[in-house]
Amino acid sequence: MLKIRFKNKKYSAVWLVEPSISIGRHRANELVVSAPNIADKHLVIEAEHENLRLINLVPGSEVKVNGQAVSEGQALSARDTISLAGIELEIIDPKDESTAAPAQRSQTNPRTPKTTGWALKANHTALGNRVYPLKSNNLVGRSSDCDISLAAAHLSRRHAQLNVVEGVLYVRDLGSANGTYLNGKPVTEARVKRGDELRFDTLSFGVIGPADDMAKTTVRAVGRPSSAKPARTAPSRPSAPQAQARPATSLGAVDTPAQKPRYGSAGLAVLIVLTAVVVAALFLTRG
Repeated sequence: MLKIRFKNKKYSAVWLVEPSISIGRHRANELVVSAPNIADKHLVIEAEHENLRLINLVPGSEVKVNGQAVSEGQALSARDTISLAGIELEIIDPKDESTAAPAQRSQTNPRTPKTTGWALKANHTALGNRVYPLKSNNLVGRSSDCDISLAAAHLSRRHAQLNVVEGVLYVRDLGSANGTYLNGKPVTEARVKRGDELRFDTLSFGVIGPADDMAKTTVRAVGRPSSAKPARTAPSRPSAPQAQARPATSLGAVDTPAQKPRYGSAGLAVLIVLTAVVVAALFLTRG
């Protein structure tokens, strides 16, 4: 089985699996090419065993195979070079690289694939809770050519593909006989998050990876009132006017409390006694 990669080996190679892979700017493609003049889905490479065919989905665009322009379709083989808007890709056979002479490999100085931070941890006791680190592109299946080769009778030879695109992990079922499951639900293609459970047939794996960026961000709902009520401030009242009399009603009654007499009953009795004493004193002096 062949692979495709950037000729400058900038990223890891992608397996050319059946029935096809897509190439373009959108991150849902198996091989993402982020460059101007690249369509969201620009090329498709159809695969049937070792037979490959390149399909140009954007007629008139600058697509070449080994320097020859491709208008619609073109057969591919190992060591072919594809030029897409000035970016060069190449078809490789992993067997050729694995059998290269040690001296030749030292001259080429191959780069070690970068770690993605993602891994699968086996939940099945038969796999001894083994952890499988993930590269940018990973093929899972029963075949020894797969990146993650699992000797399970009911697993397809090329069961599923795992791609890490811009730090995000995606799983794609490759038409397996017994299916790929994400958190217990069958999927054809889906995004995978840390803590999810991936299952290929009966083999279950826990997903290890970086935290989701959305979980780090506090999202505030628009238009949703806060549960805490703001303290209400009592409105200020104008100062009461001093000694302001109220107007009389239409019946002449004044809305004021009745005035009390100036003297009490005891004071009135004292006044009468004093008056009597003064009168008696005047009467005696005249007599």
